[in-house]
Order: sequence, then structure tokens, then C-alpha cells
Amino acid sequence: MDIFDLNQLTAEADGEWSRQRYVEFLRAPSLSLGIYRLPAGGVDTQKPHTEDEVYYVVSDNAAIRVREETQPVKAGSLVFVPALAEHRFFDIAEDLVLLVFFAPAEYSRSADSGDSE
Repeated sequence: MDIFDLNQLTAEADGEWSRQRYVEFLRAPSLSLGIYRLPAGGVDTQKPHTEDEVYYVVSDNAAIRVREETQPVKAGSLVFVPALAEHRFFDIAEDLVLLVFFAPAEYSRSADSGDSE
């Protein structure tokens, strides 16, 4: 069994992970989880993933565009993004912290194992 503390994960993201936008902290064949951070005024350059994903907004307000639809998000928002859907966060006023769930695990359906975020 693995137990994670979201406060501890985000504190680590503020410290040692501050140089990386995305850090995975759990991987199993059917699921992976990570913390994704975008700085205030930042640009989200990620590409569509081959897996379904869910974002949980930990902190800040922003907006997300999934395909042609745009919606505001705030702390506590959950966003489902289907596999292969174009999506971007934007209008990031303060540092945006997201908990990301991939199912199955990120890149498990892709021939490319490179970074997407």
C-alpha cells in the first residue's frame, strides 16, 4: 500500500521539484499520478496524451480549453480530458498546481516515451 499526503507533495513541488513542471509520483500499469505546475503567466505547452486523464486543481484559478470548449477552473475543480484531445491551461494569474491522474499509466499506449509536459 502507498499513502501520499497532498500537502507534502505540493510542498516538495515548491522545493526540489521547482525546476520541473511535471513530476510523477506513482506508476502502475493501469494508472499513474503526478503533480503538474505552471507558473503565473506561464504557457502550457503540453501535447495530447494517448491516455485518458483527470486534473484536480490544487491551487489557483485559471481556464482550460479542451478541444473547442473553454471553462474556468479553480481550487477543487476536477477536469476529465479524453485521450488524444487537444487541451491547454491558460489565464494563469498565480502559480497553478494540478494533481494529474492518467489511466492507463502515462505513455502506456504510446510508442513514444518522451515528455509531454
